[in-house]
Amino acid sequence: MEDSYPYQLYQKAKKFGVWNPQNIDFSQDQEDWKTLPVKQKDWILKLLAQFQGGEEAVTLDLLPLLMVIAKEGRLEEELFLTTFLYDEAKHTEFFRRVLNAIGEKGDLSHLHSDSYRKMFYEILPETMERLWHDQTPEALADAATVYNMFSEGVLAETGYKGFYDGLQMIGKMPGLIEGVDNLKKDESRHIAYGTFLLQRLICEHPHLFDRVVKKLEELAPLAISLNTEGIISDGEKAKEYKSEIKNYSKKQLMVRIDILAKAKGQTIEEIYRSTGGN
Repeated sequence: MEDSYPYQLYQKAKKFGVWNPQNIDFSQDQEDWKTLPVKQKDWILKLLAQFQGGEEAVTLDLLPLLMVIAKEGRLEEELFLTTFLYDEAKHTEFFRRVLNAIGEKGDLSHLHSDSYRKMFYEILPETMERLWHDQTPEALADAATVYNMFSEGVLAETGYKGFYDGLQMIGKMPGLIEGVDNLKKDESRHIAYGTFLLQRLICEHPHLFDRVVKKLEELAPLAISLNTEGIISDGEKAKEYKSEIKNYSKKQLMVRIDILAKAKGQTIEEIYRSTGGN
């Protein structure tokens, strides 16, 4: 199905997802790290610990989804998911290389907040591992909601925006900025696939829409908590930016829900040949 949306995403991944973490120069980052104020170092290190752990988690937790799609014989989706897993592996490598460059090679899990642990130590792995023994449409919809719509579509997209904006404001760590910019582009394809997958599931099983919305609403407080933890500044400026990030997170949720709602009135052929709504 060469004209299908998942196959087109596969082609985009081959064209735009070819960056290599080994080709990023971190020499200036090493020099910048030596002169950064303690407060900025603490902010960067906390976010690096969260993104490193998060990217490792989604690399490990994607395998059950790939297995289900392969078992269902959805070849075009499986082709794209091979690039998806490859991207996540690169993201894990990238953050490892950043941490190596600044001399941080120890355990950073003490920097993971309670909200972070709830999401990445419990909810995400439990939801994804369920697919090993339960491949019902409900289990698959839960997985796509937690992994694609929430972890990537709300947490990662908002988190990387905050991280990127903060790094640009500091004007340091060019290698880190370059890598995060590449990650944002990869994540846009991942979110597009997750949107397509949920649209397909909702089109095939309309009752799943309410289930997806309920799940997103349950997870929303975690998004607000996690994304406001990553603010660098203090005082009035921080309050304003926290408000901006909260609104951005809420907007991401509402946009996803609006796009998915349209799937109830479409045919499966229209879903497969859409642009994914992203």
